[in-house]
Amino acid sequence: MDLRIFTEPQQGATYDTLLTVAKATEDLGFDAFFRSDHYLRMGSVDGLPGPTDAWITLAGLARETKRIRLGTLMTAGTFRLPGVLAIQVAQVDQMSGGRVELGLGAGWFEEEHKAYGIPFPKEKFARLEEQLEIVTGLWATEVGKTFDFHGTYYDLTESPALPKPAQGKVPVLVGGHGATRTPRLAARYADEFNIPFASIEDTERQFGRVRAAAEETGRGADALTYSNALVVCVGRDDAEVARRAAVIGREVDELKTNGLAGSPAEVVEKIGRYAEAGSQRIYLQVLDLHDLDHLELISSQVQSQLT
Repeated sequence: MDLRIFTEPQQGATYDTLLTVAKATEDLGFDAFFRSDHYLRMGSVDGLPGPTDAWITLAGLARETKRIRLGTLMTAGTFRLPGVLAIQVAQVDQMSGGRVELGLGAGWFEEEHKAYGIPFPKEKFARLEEQLEIVTGLWATEVGKTFDFHGTYYDLTESPALPKPAQGKVPVLVGGHGATRTPRLAARYADEFNIPFASIEDTERQFGRVRAAAEETGRGADALTYSNALVVCVGRDDAEVARRAAVIGREVDELKTNGLAGSPAEVVEKIGRYAEAGSQRIYLQVLDLHDLDHLELISSQVQSQLT
């Protein structure tokens, strides 16, 4: 079971804070540092000092880390044109020496689009399908050849399809809870399928749908990696769990029901149940980015038992 650190910087974080967490992620032996792609806070937090851009952040981290994978859960398809996104991701992959992964989603948070003047189209999922075809098609085009795409929403003519990523193939993540179109899209384009904030039962059901869709395409179900994203709140005792829950504005019982919360032993046991449901990787949503002791505890007493 791979454990990755997943952050939500729109809730309030500077680049320096993210750099500190990314370096701790690397030093403590976690597999990767991922971040959300949002421009507006959610809930009652003030969000100060304001948002940071996901791919600008990852470009900086690419030069200041050495081992960990870097990526997004999920880049919003509404934020960037697919040709531009392909260039950005390929460049950051080069800057990192081939450590980037692209999670790409349709985009959903209408308020942030209104706040920053970003168009919020009605047909987001159909656009996402074209975006995935374009991004992966540009990267797969041989050097010296050109890429053309003529769809409903995007039109590319004689693109040189440059630059290329450092990796032979940048891993692409697709995720969500949709019962029909999401599994089909993952089966066609994704290297990894991620289900966010889902119960063990819903996880097993959705993984089954994706596996069936992958078999139907001829890829085979095991061609994909299957992962969860879950909020994490671990403590050495009940008081420490309660303190960490209070800092992020959550209740302990709710966190134990909907995430990974409690003692290290409790969290390891629940991760094992997700593994039985088919999960191979978990993105730990860390909401208090100043509590590095939390990361150290997870590394020494949770991750150590899984590896």
